[in-house]
Amino acid sequence: MTVAAGRRITWDELPARVRGGVEGILGAAVVEALGQAGGFSPGSADRVRLADGRRAFVKAAGATPNPRAPLIHRREIEVTAALPPSAPAPRLLGGYDDGDWVALVLEDVPGRPPATPWLAAEAGRVMATLAEMATALTPAPPIRGQAPGGEIVAAGATAWERVAADPPPELDPWAAAHVQRLADCAARAPLALAGDTLCHLDVRADNLLIGADGRVTVVDWPWASPGPPWLDSLLLAVNIRLYGGSVDAEELLASSPVTADADPADITAVLAGLAGSFTDLSRQPAPPGLPTLRAFQQAHADALIPWVRARLGAA
Repeated sequence: MTVAAGRRITWDELPARVRGGVEGILGAAVVEALGQAGGFSPGSADRVRLADGRRAFVKAAGATPNPRAPLIHRREIEVTAALPPSAPAPRLLGGYDDGDWVALVLEDVPGRPPATPWLAAEAGRVMATLAEMATALTPAPPIRGQAPGGEIVAAGATAWERVAADPPPELDPWAAAHVQRLADCAARAPLALAGDTLCHLDVRADNLLIGADGRVTVVDWPWASPGPPWLDSLLLAVNIRLYGGSVDAEELLASSPVTADADPADITAVLAGLAGSFTDLSRQPAPPGLPTLRAFQQAHADALIPWVRARLGAA
């Protein structure tokens, strides 16, 4: 499956002023930087070792090639600074911002992403962590400029309308014949996503780290917004449907009290909204520095449409 990624720059390719700013935050020189793969940003992502032996994690991006990248990093600084200590997230050590380049300096959390295709034991461990996280982040801590969680799927109904007006050639035949039903279903999603839990909104394997002790850490928080306590757990199930493995997404949802108590119609509406948004977005021009993003979104649509069809009991 295509994985969305940019061509990351290295620590040594960062402007000297950015490296100096980061070292000023850390209070020591960086003597080693190990670049990390994955993620959507064309900026840098490095585990760094300092001259005094301490370690940290640094992400930095400038306005070229993607002008949105620094905005996303600024948002993540605001979100991470607001997270309580009980959240299973890296602590923010500081931020650098010169108006062009933005860097986050975070604690370095040892660990590895879950295996994909997904393993049942790891999926269960992550699901348990997300349930605890929902408790820790309710009510949502105040974050400047935060948007309602429903925005990630609020465009789902109108997206299906755009798809109906100009169907892509690769559109699933069942979806093509039932676009209005999908739009009607997705129209419920914004109301379904009302809530006062701070949701990560980008739960997927490459945004999770499992430590040697089994502890799960959730990383990359720029999209966090208020929503229902079950939303992040549902997004984990979406990632499991995407990658497959020895895990049944429906059984996983039923096994967690966070998602088991959610209205099934709300969950179906959110899935329909996501399917519509991914279907519509996948045919747009690729953003600068992210040539594989649209294929990644198409893969989500391909995974979600059969799931929505099954939940609707459609023939």
